[in-house]
Amino acid sequence: MGKKYKNSPIIEALCEIQLVPSQPWDLTLPGLVYERVKDQFPDKKQQIGVGVQFRPTEKGLEHRVEPAPPRVQFYRKDKTALIQVGPDLFVVNHVKPYPTWDVFKPLILGNFQAYTGVANPRGFKKIGLRYINKIIFNAESINLEEYFNFFPAMPEDLPQLHEGFISRVEIPYLNNRDRMIITISNATPEAPKTLPIILDLDYIMILQEGISMEGFEGWLEQAHSATEKTFESCITDKCRILFEEIK
Repeated sequence: MGKKYKNSPIIEALCEIQLVPSQPWDLTLPGLVYERVKDQFPDKKQQIGVGVQFRPTEKGLEHRVEPAPPRVQFYRKDKTALIQVGPDLFVVNHVKPYPTWDVFKPLILGNFQAYTGVANPRGFKKIGLRYINKIIFNAESINLEEYFNFFPAMPEDLPQLHEGFISRVEIPYLNNRDRMIITISNATPEAPKTLPIILDLDYIMILQEGISMEGFEGWLEQAHSATEKTFESCITDKCRILFEEIK
């Protein structure tokens, strides 16, 4: 992101939009959306929703798995991209290989226009533009500060060698209308003697109807610009070498 890399670490990019409806949700709407996007996304799949609720109890924090509203998913033939439609919800996902922003942005805008032409929402409840990066190191352990500028720091009087980790921070933008959530963590290795690190960047508009429907494209550009800058700020030059920058 920002710079172009031959070995991009992006494993998934998505834009999730929760909407303020102008009318009750109609179960026929996903089918009407499909008619508008089926040339590009011909394969349909019903996804049964599952939600996880966390509640404090005397024994600590417990979680309960509860049903969530179902989604209908429309896949591209090559399965690299899909659209998800649910009650007052629209999502565009793109998995690896991720194209350029000049390709992903029109994918979001064009298909969101197809959705709004059917659902006619009143406004935005919440919007998120998220990039999930996986950097795989050919080693069982690394010195995080050599590759990242954002990582969990250990107090000097504690052992500096650790295994599993996760660090998360939320940064307010534009008078708390938006928020950047940065998360870095280890992941389960897919091959012996490798160490995968996940750098998850999620830029969110948290103020309901913080922008107008007409302001969506401008918000996308602002969100993407902030995400590019955050990504480059979180990694070091030694990490960039792994991605092989395209000049």
